[in-house]
Amino acid sequence: MNIKRKISFNLLVHIITWNVGSATPPDDITSLLGLNVGDGNTDMYIIGLQEVNSMINKRLKDVLFTDQWSEVCMERLSPFGYVLVTSQRMQGLLLMVFAKYFHLPFLRGVQTETTRTGLGGYWGNKGGVSARMSVFGHTICFLNCHLPAHMENSEQRMEDFECILQQQQFEGQAATGVLDHDVVFWFGDLNFRIDDLDMQVVKSAIDNNKFPMLWEKDQLNMAKDSETVLEGFQEGPLKFAPTYKFDVGTNTYDTSGKKRKPAWTDRILWHLRATAPAGAALSAGKRGSISGLTSGTKVTQHCYRSHMEYTVSDHKPVSSIFTLQFPYKVDIPLVVLIVEDEWNSTADAIAKFKLAPNYSRSSWDWIGLYKVGFKHQKDYVGYVWAKQEEADFHRQEHQVTFTEEELPKGSGDFILGYYSNNMSTIVGVTEPFQVISTLPLGQQQPGVSSWEERQEHRGFRSVKGYQVLLLSQVT
Repeated sequence: MNIKRKISFNLLVHIITWNVGSATPPDDITSLLGLNVGDGNTDMYIIGLQEVNSMINKRLKDVLFTDQWSEVCMERLSPFGYVLVTSQRMQGLLLMVFAKYFHLPFLRGVQTETTRTGLGGYWGNKGGVSARMSVFGHTICFLNCHLPAHMENSEQRMEDFECILQQQQFEGQAATGVLDHDVVFWFGDLNFRIDDLDMQVVKSAIDNNKFPMLWEKDQLNMAKDSETVLEGFQEGPLKFAPTYKFDVGTNTYDTSGKKRKPAWTDRILWHLRATAPAGAALSAGKRGSISGLTSGTKVTQHCYRSHMEYTVSDHKPVSSIFTLQFPYKVDIPLVVLIVEDEWNSTADAIAKFKLAPNYSRSSWDWIGLYKVGFKHQKDYVGYVWAKQEEADFHRQEHQVTFTEEELPKGSGDFILGYYSNNMSTIVGVTEPFQVISTLPLGQQQPGVSSWEERQEHRGFRSVKGYQVLLLSQVT
């Protein structure tokens, strides 16, 4: 029976941009991430920072160089099931992409790029860093920029943005630029200012929530009518106060001798590869601003806001939450891992796996054992090589065994992930299962009483039904 159905796939994406002004991270970024109000359904977090202190202070798993901001983001998000997919650093510019662990097998072709525009292209204090990937068969690019400062440099900002778009090319069957993706998110400290109006007029408009009066003089909004490079870029209404420039530690606009005029320097925009059909674009309202591709892809913006409670920088962070609705594409994992619900002894520590016919296997592939709440793809407790003997080439199902040395010392919830050496990413995961320690009871790690309670407590959801849905799409 043909059970193939035409359905759409929704992805909830939370984007944050913040010029952190070389500050150390605040003690708590819970509200910035929306972890205190959300229902745990966010699929991806995209965090773009500018002016990050460039001192590297710690090495992770001999591959990832990190900093205090990366660490605090991983520490805060990993207990909820978010894994660092990729990150890109260029001096003070930092871009991090997080996703729920069970999405990892469907994020493919991950690549990053950097473009320096400071000092004529020789210095990386200004420019852009990007990450692109295929998400369930649809291409997305995230571009974090820090453009030139000062009121008079509006044209230079546009020239630098155009330079970034021209220089960033990703490898593939053919060179792919930023705007060749189905959806592009462009964000960062774009440094556009409010023209013509003097300081007192701007502050009075802010105090009286007369933001539309300021929108009309916002350099980026004005440029949309004349700059062809901005064609197709969309932005929600600026219903929050300008996010620059504040006295550090306060919510008071600049009182220094320079008295910088407030401005919406920190922005989040999006771009769809094709134009919308007539009547498809809806104005912003309570339901958000919606735009659609002729192919059926839609982007819905649910909120666009600043976070005034953070005072460590002279900028306020800005965030936005989007739903990306894609036409469904059949996309099954390249590797399906099979594991028992519990490992009570080393005899149970067996993983079986099946490879998709189109998967190109490497002799350097491995299967990692990850504790629930792991931070990134190399944050494993133990691993075994996914070896393939010559006699195994025609077998559909393979298996590997974890030895006692590769198993954790305490009880807990774990997953297995199949890491592809050729693709440099995890291409198959299991749902969480329990490892029961053989240590005396007093030496075991404490846990939540039931499997269901443990998953609810950590913000995880079952992958099993999710994989069944994917597999059910195959005729």
